[in-house]
Amino acid sequence: SSPAAVSKDRCVPSGRHQARKFSRTRAVCEAMSFQQIGEQFVQHYYRTFDTNRAGLQGLYSDSSMLTFEGEQFQGASAITQKLTSLAFTRVQHQVVKCDCHPNPSENGVLIFVTGNLVVDDNQNPLKFAQVFYLKSSPTGSWYCQNDLFRLNIG
Repeated sequence: SSPAAVSKDRCVPSGRHQARKFSRTRAVCEAMSFQQIGEQFVQHYYRTFDTNRAGLQGLYSDSSMLTFEGEQFQGASAITQKLTSLAFTRVQHQVVKCDCHPNPSENGVLIFVTGNLVVDDNQNPLKFAQVFYLKSSPTGSWYCQNDLFRLNIG
C-alpha cells in the first residue's frame, strides 16, 4: 500500500480516506514551513482518529512503525489494526502543544505533541504525549514513518 499523507504539490491529503480541508495553491504550499506542515498533519490526524480510526491507514506506509505504550507495530495494516482495536467508543484529542523540527537531510518533519484525551463518558481527561516523524515520499506526499504514543500517568 502506498503512503497517503499530505501532498506537497497540492497540500491536500492524497489517500483514499483523507479529508479535503487542506486545499492550498501551489505558491502557498511552497511557502509552508515545517511548523505549518506539522500542525496541519496533527490537526488532520486527530480529527481522523476521533471520527474514523480506520481512515488513518493511508497516513502510514508498509515500513512505518508505531510504538503504543511500549508495544511495537510495523506497517500500515498492523498499525491501523492496533488503533481500531482500542477499547473505547468515543475519544476526543485536545492538543495543548505542538512542537515541530525540520530534518533537512531527509526532508522530514519531527513533531512532538502533548495534550488531553477525553475517553467515552470520563470527565477527567488523560494526559498524553505523542511523537510523529513525517517523511517525504518520492511521489511528493508526506507520510508518518514513526509514531510513538504514551499516556502520562503518574
